[in-house]
Amino acid sequence: MNDAPTRSPPKDAAAISEAAAGAILTIDLGAIRQNYRRLKARLGGVRCAGVVKADGYGLGAREVAAALQDEGCDIFFVALLAEGLDLRKAVGAGPDIYVLNGLPPGSEPEAVAAGLCAVINSTGQLKAWRDAARSAGRELPAAIQVDSGMSRLGMAPAEVETVARDASAFAGIDVRLLMSHLACADEPHHPANEQQLIAFERLREMLPKAPASLANSSGIFLGPSYHYDLARPGAALYGINPTPDEPNPMLPVVRLQAKVAQTRRVEKGAGIGYGHSFRAEGPLRLATISFGYADGWLRRSVSAAWFEGVRLPFLGRVSMDSIILDMSALPPGRLGEGDLVELLGPSQTVDDAAGHAGTIGYEILASLGRRFHRDYVGG
Repeated sequence: MNDAPTRSPPKDAAAISEAAAGAILTIDLGAIRQNYRRLKARLGGVRCAGVVKADGYGLGAREVAAALQDEGCDIFFVALLAEGLDLRKAVGAGPDIYVLNGLPPGSEPEAVAAGLCAVINSTGQLKAWRDAARSAGRELPAAIQVDSGMSRLGMAPAEVETVARDASAFAGIDVRLLMSHLACADEPHHPANEQQLIAFERLREMLPKAPASLANSSGIFLGPSYHYDLARPGAALYGINPTPDEPNPMLPVVRLQAKVAQTRRVEKGAGIGYGHSFRAEGPLRLATISFGYADGWLRRSVSAAWFEGVRLPFLGRVSMDSIILDMSALPPGRLGEGDLVELLGPSQTVDDAAGHAGTIGYEILASLGRRFHRDYVGG
């Protein structure tokens, strides 16, 4: 986290006060801005967008987008139309906002009214956007996404070949971007990366001339041949390591602290938590924190909290609203009700927590709940 950050209150009218919350989530907007600068430096002169889908990976799309705008970012990507509509209210009329999953049938008028850019993933979506342009009486902006080998979103090669033979396929559409998505960019030596690069080159040759985009966060670190005209980082902006086998080149962005609700001492043989999945093998001092899977901490996690650099292991199962910690390593009386323990921060990164839960940092951030007091710093 940045030293001596400035603080600004959450913009959500329903924000939870620090006193009322069971946990505090601190989000360093200054670190997000620095991460954006680091990625831009690596890209050279290539433009850099900001992916703020899933409410800015759980950290607040409006706040994150405002921070990125301060760095000159004027292209954003969201996953859903609803996200795009909300983001437009926050960023104003200027930036381009692309809807990655495409527009649900019948929703095109809403997207047009909000000035959003459709990401066209199929011939059906292409026709619907073409019809919307005809109804609007003007060209409408869009990105054409092709499936270069991930089999998730985008026009299949056969669809690309079909539209390439149709001279009127893009009538009324301002094709601002040709794009695809890498499946294995976080594994730099995976053969799929080069295979997708070759496939993308072949497919874009069939489509209208337009700027191209292939690199996600990890794709930026594959080298200039993957950069094209625009990169689309998401996870790296939020401090998740885009190069998992190497030191993280990004700054940490979040700190998550939970309040101690109660402490107790138990004797040998005491059952701890649901199902008594843990039994004390000797006397223990325990702390229960007001934090659980309702707050987005995965129930399968075999993790720990930290207090003043001391690891406090989870004991028993993660409950909906609470987790039991073993605080026996601390001096008696050092940790009490209302004190804060760290779940994410200097002692345990997002990627560390993901490893303890058998998942990835993306899921850790995107799962974070709404019961926290959110403290935006470095804005």
